[in-house]
Amino acid sequence: MGSVPYFLILVLAAVLLTACSRAEVFRHDAFVFGTPVSIAVYGDDAALAEAASAAVLREFDRLHRAYHAWEPSELTTLNAAIARGEAAEVSDELAAMLKDAQRIAAIGDELFDPALGALVALWGFHTDTFVPQRPDPDKLRAVLEARPRMADLVIEGRRVESRNRAVQLDLGGYAKGYALDRAAALLREQGVTNALINIGGNVMALGRKGDQPWRIGIQHPREPAPIATLPLYDGEAVGTSGDYQRYFELDGERYSHLLDPRTGLPARGTQSLTILITPQPNAGTLSDAPSKPAYLAGDAWREHTRRFGIEHALRIAEDGSVEVTRALRARLQFVGPVAPKVVD
Repeated sequence: MGSVPYFLILVLAAVLLTACSRAEVFRHDAFVFGTPVSIAVYGDDAALAEAASAAVLREFDRLHRAYHAWEPSELTTLNAAIARGEAAEVSDELAAMLKDAQRIAAIGDELFDPALGALVALWGFHTDTFVPQRPDPDKLRAVLEARPRMADLVIEGRRVESRNRAVQLDLGGYAKGYALDRAAALLREQGVTNALINIGGNVMALGRKGDQPWRIGIQHPREPAPIATLPLYDGEAVGTSGDYQRYFELDGERYSHLLDPRTGLPARGTQSLTILITPQPNAGTLSDAPSKPAYLAGDAWREHTRRFGIEHALRIAEDGSVEVTRALRARLQFVGPVAPKVVD
């Protein structure tokens, strides 16, 4: 039997190597923070994708357990101390998160205010299976009159106390963005350079999907389809606040979990507000919390995105009309006949 030419062996080896190392998307899904999450890793190493994704999901579970707003956690322990009028020692991580949330609340005129956990609970959103019901008017009035604010917190190192015992912290409008940043850091530490992280619509991109950028859809708030698609580049993050994510309907009226601290009622005027954060430190966090004051501001939404230096934003108003900043319009591909108003 004749021998196989050496050059042919090399060619066959190259073909086999190419076949074995063909890049693809390895996707891992879970349910954390009360929402679906997914990690999509693009590459040719399934074991690396599996290990890195598992590390991220473990971190999500840790964050969920540590900062849960109503199940026993470090956060509920702090809330109990505040209610007693006592100071508490917290982790370095929680102290840093609270200081950052306090800063963001101040920039946004406290329209985003994690101190309003008592208000969220009154509306029944401190449960995974809430019952549609309006809160007791007297209890609602009492929370508004107490006026709990992030500014009431005094944070000195790891020591946290409040000037106002009505403060009850709920980091639901902050934690998903923070988790995006943690996920991106962990993936990079594991050697993953191309990935897409999605936490209930808060999305962050690392690298690319092969020879093209990652592409995501922006959910239409009233239809089971995207209103537009958007290429997402390395280090960019997108977040949306909308009245379609957590809500209930009662007597034909929609009640969203996005509560206005000025009235104590679910915000009106906007169906959804999407922001894109360009690459910068803490881009994930900035894609989450700053979308809340813009959403709650209604027609003044653009003023609030400017306060955070955000030039890429899209608003769908209560009547379904669409407004988009010039910078984001240049990157969006709308699905269907949409005629957005472009604003500077």
